[in-house]
Amino acid sequence: MSLWWALPFAGLLLSIATGPLLFHHVWEHHYGKIAAAWAALVVVPLAVAFGLPTAGEAVLHTLLTEYMSFIILLFALYTISGGILLAGNIHGTPLTNAGLLLIGAMLASIIGTTGASMILIRPILRANDNRPFNAHVVIFFIFLVSNIGGSLTPLGDPPLFVGFLRGVDFFWTATNLWRETLFTGGLVLMVFLVLDIVLHRREAGAPKIKDPTPDTKVRLRGLANLPLLAGVIGAILLSASWKPGISVSVLGVGLELQNLVRDAIILALAFLSLRVSYKSHRQANGFTWGPIAEVAKLFAGIFICIVPVIAILRAGHDGALAPLVALVTSSDGRPNDLAFFWLTGALSSFLDNAPTYLVFFELAGGDARHLMTEAASTLAAISAGAVFMGANTYIGNAPNFMVFAIARHRGFKMPGFFGYMAWSGLVLIPTFLIAGFLFFYPTPT
Repeated sequence: MSLWWALPFAGLLLSIATGPLLFHHVWEHHYGKIAAAWAALVVVPLAVAFGLPTAGEAVLHTLLTEYMSFIILLFALYTISGGILLAGNIHGTPLTNAGLLLIGAMLASIIGTTGASMILIRPILRANDNRPFNAHVVIFFIFLVSNIGGSLTPLGDPPLFVGFLRGVDFFWTATNLWRETLFTGGLVLMVFLVLDIVLHRREAGAPKIKDPTPDTKVRLRGLANLPLLAGVIGAILLSASWKPGISVSVLGVGLELQNLVRDAIILALAFLSLRVSYKSHRQANGFTWGPIAEVAKLFAGIFICIVPVIAILRAGHDGALAPLVALVTSSDGRPNDLAFFWLTGALSSFLDNAPTYLVFFELAGGDARHLMTEAASTLAAISAGAVFMGANTYIGNAPNFMVFAIARHRGFKMPGFFGYMAWSGLVLIPTFLIAGFLFFYPTPT
């Protein structure tokens, strides 16, 4: 297959990257139709070139075995975390802010970057809404809670769950990425603490701003949702350990029983959350169905458009993407982990990090068992690049723009697209350069 087959995938990702910025109103009302149009540009030519049965099987296999499980998990985490409310207010001192960022980063791998961002962004905004200098708190929140913190489990960030669906063990990421996560997250948190202390001291001489949200006792509401989150984790662990060897055929696509049971349990827990949660808690969290509906429509298009790209990548050095294969391969034929880290990260900064992860996962061979063992450092580089560098821009990861919009709405003077990139360029890029050298630089044999 030629590179022409990859154009719809590139076009859809480019639309996602530029649509909210260049034609916001059109995108807001018609993003589903735009995604469907790009998907049609894959399905129709596939049917013409290879026949309707072959094209239909390829598309249905992707949608039923990967997309459905992917969106069901995101829907459940979004729904359940939306019923948890951290009420009350505390004063945003440097140590308090650093503590909230640390808690959020740890939560991100348990309830996902979207869930952790949704629960904690409003409390941290309330804690800092009377400070003259406060935009940096939100920026580092995006760095740590909306991105880096979600690197330790498949629950944390969508690309890692895509890897789980492809056969990567649930605990593999925690076992193999804890050093990179601890170093990168710790260094960024230290930079924040130093910067916040300096700015907090500068504020001492500035005119006082009346606190619009005075300090009150902090309470965690919606506790009934916590066991539901535990149930989601249990369902995923069940599907990873229980292998009955039974599959069900749906439209000619074989679906394994353990995966069907997992998805059914996760869906049931999400709907149960809607029953047991107070509507007032969701309203206080600003909970709406818009963000998850957008993710569902866009990712349906992404998973369809990526079908021919994966086929090309599987051809390796014999395929149309041979130059890309050569770019991440050393002269002796071994994978170049540093190149995988930076290329995955660079694309994840501007495109969605889940399909970017999938592209480089396939580029590295696509065999989960091999990638978890002999090529573990390569899979670690791909995983770290996809998760960490989603923080480089507002559009690198789904929660980024959500946090940005909430902060702007609350009156925080957030930097624009390129202003944010100046922050990430000064803080994140040097951190990633050091991390890449420490963990992924090739060692002489």
